Amino acid sequence: MTANRVYLDWNATTPLRPEAKAAMTSALDLVGNPSSIHAEGRAARGLLEQARAQLAEAVGAVPRDVVFTSGGTEANALALTPGLRIGSEPVERLLVSSIEHAAVLSGGRFTAERVDQIRVTPDGVVDLDHLRAMLASGPATLVSVMLANNETGALQPIREVAEIVHEASGVLHVDAIQAFGKISFRIKDLGADLLALSAHKIGGPKGVGALVLGSGLSGPEPLLRGGGQELGRRAGTENLVGIAGFGAAAALAIPAIKHDMVRVEGLRTRLEAGLRHIAGEDGVIMSAGVPRLPNTTLVAIPGLRAETAVIGFDLAGIAVSSGSACSSGKVQPSHVLGAMGCGPELAKSAIRISLGWSSSESDIDCCLEAWRKLVGNIARRDRETVLERF
Repeated sequence: MTANRVYLDWNATTPLRPEAKAAMTSALDLVGNPSSIHAEGRAARGLLEQARAQLAEAVGAVPRDVVFTSGGTEANALALTPGLRIGSEPVERLLVSSIEHAAVLSGGRFTAERVDQIRVTPDGVVDLDHLRAMLASGPATLVSVMLANNETGALQPIREVAEIVHEASGVLHVDAIQAFGKISFRIKDLGADLLALSAHKIGGPKGVGALVLGSGLSGPEPLLRGGGQELGRRAGTENLVGIAGFGAAAALAIPAIKHDMVRVEGLRTRLEAGLRHIAGEDGVIMSAGVPRLPNTTLVAIPGLRAETAVIGFDLAGIAVSSGSACSSGKVQPSHVLGAMGCGPELAKSAIRISLGWSSSESDIDCCLEAWRKLVGNIARRDRETVLERF
């Protein structure tokens, strides 16, 4: 990272791990195509399958059920496919929680009239009663609920969701991209039938992802057709360099979760105490009352504009965000907070601060000092407004 800068936007992307970079550099020296049968091709294939095994081990899957993609968005799009089935009846409609990432809210290959949204509680957790009601009638359904929200960090009750979905003969897709590398999970324990992952959230390179298939699932139909790569599930020569980095990052990130995230959660606890102390009773930590990712804080205070705050932090040498980074660099109202019933005045002030394995006590000091100045500016502006009225 750049010298004299504090990086607190880990949910947007993480630094490339040195071990992932080393694996990618080694892969650059391999000349063979993984689909070729000569020695050079077999060497490339060996590296590809090593990474596949590393990803499978990370989530408790079988290597042949890991399909490499160009990123999390493609992994989600591949999963959101009509016709998926576990039993005899193919799914014909899609239910998504109202706080999903835009890649899921878009509906994949389902037409708009076949997509409906599941409500969430004011804490940002999927409403299980609403899910049951929506599954009570209608054709077989694919349900998509993320494991952890990318803005609030709120963890979703995926095990309970899976039970409800499977009782209704449905199929469950879980976008686990933001949770991967921050909490431990196994695909079988979650009860997920499809699981989306991304490399750049765990110290791997950007532009590489994976869709992991659960047992007994038929499909999905490939998005890209042509060659027989990825067992016919995704055509095109694999991005061997990126995949090698993905595998290496997964092999490091998952064993380190317990140590790294306990330390990070301690930093977040100190951060949130400081944010609240400085902001006073007006400061709000979103989803603070429910289980969250250990690294994520979404804080809001009336009178603060998110775009102004992001710029203010940046000028202070600190990288934060106003929510998801997947909006073409635009600061716009959060659909997540809207779904939670948060008022527009508070929603437009929300700032996401996300920590990672190299975050430090001094990073928290710098962040709180910048926050103190931003909150002070609000108070000063309010006093000036009162004086102008007189």
